[in-house]
Amino acid sequence: MFMAQFTAKAVPTATASVGQLYPRRIVCLAAEAPEILDRLGAFDRVVGVSGFTRRPPGVRMKPKVGGFVTPDFQKIVALHPDLIIGTSDLQADALAALIRRGFPVLALNPHRLEDIWRNILFVGGAVGLQAEAERLTASLQEELRIIRDAVRLQRRPRVFFEEWPDPLISGIGWVGELIEFLGGEEIFPELRERALAPERVVTVEEVAARRPDVIIASWCGKQADLAAICRRPAWQELPAVRQGHIYEVRSECILQAGPGLIEGARQIRQILERVAGS
Repeated sequence: MFMAQFTAKAVPTATASVGQLYPRRIVCLAAEAPEILDRLGAFDRVVGVSGFTRRPPGVRMKPKVGGFVTPDFQKIVALHPDLIIGTSDLQADALAALIRRGFPVLALNPHRLEDIWRNILFVGGAVGLQAEAERLTASLQEELRIIRDAVRLQRRPRVFFEEWPDPLISGIGWVGELIEFLGGEEIFPELRERALAPERVVTVEEVAARRPDVIIASWCGKQADLAAICRRPAWQELPAVRQGHIYEVRSECILQAGPGLIEGARQIRQILERVAGS
C-alpha cells in the first residue's frame, strides 16, 4: 500500500514536461514585477500583488497581499504561491521570513538601468520565458534610444529630482542616468552610487546652492505637492521656482523599475524640452 501511494504521487511529477515545472502561481511584492510578467505574456500566472502596485491596468483586479513593506503573510500563504518576486531593499526582512517558511523567492535589487534590464532577464528565466525576456529588454532599450534621438535641446538644463519631501531625498541611480541620457544635468550625480534612500538625503540649502533649472518631483506612492515645493523659503530665488519649472512624474512611471520607465522617459524628455526652450 505504501508503494502504491508513492507511485501515484511520484509519477505525475516524474513525467511532467519542462514547461509544467515553471512557476504557475506567482505573488509579486516588487511593484514592477506584474508589468514585467504582463509584457512577457505571463500575467495570468500572477495570483497576488502588493497594494502599492499600479501597473499594468489589470493589476487592480488581482488579490492584494498587504502593503509594499508590510505584506500579509497569511494572505500570501493562502494563495499557495510557487514563486514570490520581491525587492531585497525595503522588503529584505519580509522576504527572509518567507524563505524560512519554505517559499521560493526571487529578490530583485535594481539601482541602475543595467539592473533593470538584468532583472527582466532574471524574471523571464525564472518563469521559462527567457527568449521573450531578451526580446522585451531589447525592445525597451530601443524605445529609449528613439526617445533620446528625438530630443531637441538648446542647452543642458540642471535638474533636481525629488523622490521624497521629508526628509528630502534625491533620485535613485537609474533616474539620474535617464536624466543624463536624455540631455539633462543631474545636480547630485555623486549620489547615484548610493543605493539606499537614507544615503541620498539632501538639505534644502544644498539644493539651493546647486541652483536647478527644473525640479521634477516623484513622491513614491503619493501625489507630489508642487505648490508646497514652490513655497520652500530657501528656494524662492531658484531658477526652477522663479520660472515655474516644477513638474511631477508619477512614481509608477519612473520609480518602478520595469517597462513603465519608458513612459517616465517620455515625460522627462517633454519637461527638458520645455525648460531648454525658455
